[in-house]
Amino acid sequence: MSRDFVGALLQLNAEKQVPREQLVRTVEEAIQAAYRRVSGGEDIHVRIDAETGKQRVFRARYVVGEIEDPLTELTIDEAHRYKADAGIGDLVETEELDPEAFGRIHAQTAKQVVLQRLREAERDVVFDQFASREGEMITGTVNRVEPRAIILDVGKGVEAILATTEQSTVEHYRIGQNVKAYVLEVRRTTRGPQIYVSRTHKGFLRRLFELEVPEIHAGTVEIKAIAREAGSRSKVAVASRQEGLDPVGATVGQRGARVQAVVAELGGEKVDVIPWNEDPALFVANALSPAQVLGVDIDEEHRIASVTVPERMLSLAIGREGQNARLAAKLSGWRIDIRSDVSVAEAARAAAAAAEASAEEPAVALAGGIAGAAASEATAEPAVNATKARVVRGKKAVDGNGAIPADATADTIPADGAVP
Repeated sequence: MSRDFVGALLQLNAEKQVPREQLVRTVEEAIQAAYRRVSGGEDIHVRIDAETGKQRVFRARYVVGEIEDPLTELTIDEAHRYKADAGIGDLVETEELDPEAFGRIHAQTAKQVVLQRLREAERDVVFDQFASREGEMITGTVNRVEPRAIILDVGKGVEAILATTEQSTVEHYRIGQNVKAYVLEVRRTTRGPQIYVSRTHKGFLRRLFELEVPEIHAGTVEIKAIAREAGSRSKVAVASRQEGLDPVGATVGQRGARVQAVVAELGGEKVDVIPWNEDPALFVANALSPAQVLGVDIDEEHRIASVTVPERMLSLAIGREGQNARLAAKLSGWRIDIRSDVSVAEAARAAAAAAEASAEEPAVALAGGIAGAAASEATAEPAVNATKARVVRGKKAVDGNGAIPADATADTIPADGAVP
């Protein structure tokens, strides 16, 4: 048994990546459990030499002042024969037993318990390896395509689950394809660890930029915020931690090479790179890129940003089905109300006319716009308290990666105002 045992330990250590010491401890515990089943209630300890594989079996008993059960207890005088410093309450290994005395049937029981414990130890090692990688990116090979999930082989017989809800609608997968994914969660189950991954999580986009942009990986450029609608469009706000380093330029890369590598991995999803600014008015203006912004009124109490854009830029600022305004709101964390300069002027004239017609009635200025993420619905917003408002005029939205520049003419903007 000894030589075979050592060989089996080395093989398991190489194949399953289970530490040798843990394997020995697992086998000891398994054999102890098997022996205890047939020992009539005795406490049995097993010692295994990892170098030789030699097995030693001991009976263990508790040191007590007065013996009630001779199978499990001994006096302190008896205990001192086996352990000189033994005291009341200690568990002392006493007589050494012959492993062969337990018989062939008992050996089979021990073997079954050992195999079970080894499987548990292997699952624990795999769980620990992947649990420490939650929030990171892994690469797997498509093993199976199921109705509700893609099953990825991530190595060493371990599978990851890419649920349909975590897949981009523009992507399709085939057996044998290598797929990058973001580790959402690792769960411990009776069948082993279950790894859940995603390609739609904004953390996946963050990890891709860390992979493609050395400055982000090194920390000289920081991703401050991400807003994502997977498969369609994303906005990423970046800031520099190094004086003189342009965070947008570093992230986009020469001729857009870096951001295009990310776009290719995402199946053509458009990505806008935005400069982050600690001033919320400036940040909101940047977030609405590629639209030109004339002014931003900040209501800090209600976290509302009222934005004025040129009439010709209104549809561009809103975006298709309100997507540009919605992503800007998610990115900045502010509710955004977009108005054209024409509507603002008309509202001001209407208010002045109403005030002139009836000095006793309060003027009400209504201006339609887009509020927060619900960019497809017009809203009427309360007037902003001037003492709590910050106004930015003449700020241009930032062209992060080839979007329509803020100073484009009406002739260069599509009729629907959407970015090509």
